[in-house]
Formats: sequence, C-alpha cells, structure tokens
Amino acid sequence: MTDYETLRKNREFQRAYSRGKFYVSPVLVSYVVRNRKKILRIGITTSKKTGNAVRRNRSRRVIREAFRPLAAKIMPGYDLVFVARAKTPFVKSGEISRIMKYQLKNAGVLSGSTQKDKVQDRPHEKSS
Repeated sequence: MTDYETLRKNREFQRAYSRGKFYVSPVLVSYVVRNRKKILRIGITTSKKTGNAVRRNRSRRVIREAFRPLAAKIMPGYDLVFVARAKTPFVKSGEISRIMKYQLKNAGVLSGSTQKDKVQDRPHEKSS
C-alpha cells in the first residue's frame, strides 16, 4: 500500500479547486492536480449542504473507506480533493468506490487504466 499525506492548509485546497481538473457525479466531485512532490496527497471536504455534523462525518468516513483500497493503485505526485455532495451520506462505500474509481481512471491517475476498463467500470446512473 502506498503512503499518502493529508491536505490540511486552505491554500492547498484552493490550488486544487483553481488549477485542477474536476470530475462530477451526483454523489462525489473529484479534483485532480499534479504536485511537485513525489507523494500522493488527499483532502476530503464536506459542506453544510451535506447535512448536520453526523451526516458530514459519515460522508467523510465513507469517502475515506472507498479511497483506501484504491490508494495503492494511484500514481504518486498528485493532489486529490474529494468533495461530498448532498447524496453522499445516504450511499454505501461500495458505490462511492465504483464512482471514485471511474473518475480517477478518467483523470489518468489510476495505474493500469485502459479504455476497456473505462467502459466496463462505468457506474450506472439511477434516474430519480
């Protein structure tokens, strides 16, 4: 498993928001930006739109758990910021993991991603 650091400073998050590419789904937004370090760094944010403190904490826990098995497959040298959306606290980590994997493959940071994988792992959107 590769090690990763946590983004903590506001300027690190702002850099990802302004310079990074983003990938959007109804459950998760992922920002990907290259850093000058040789280590993977991640940050997770939740806004008050997500819900009360219990729902925001659940959102962060579920995103962190979905990221854990993918961490070893991600190339170092990137900053990743995951933003929880309003539906995040109500979704299981397996669904978020599938969405996260799809977004990271599209970003090109997941090692061993091919065009065939992109089509196979596409998360199915549910119409509400």
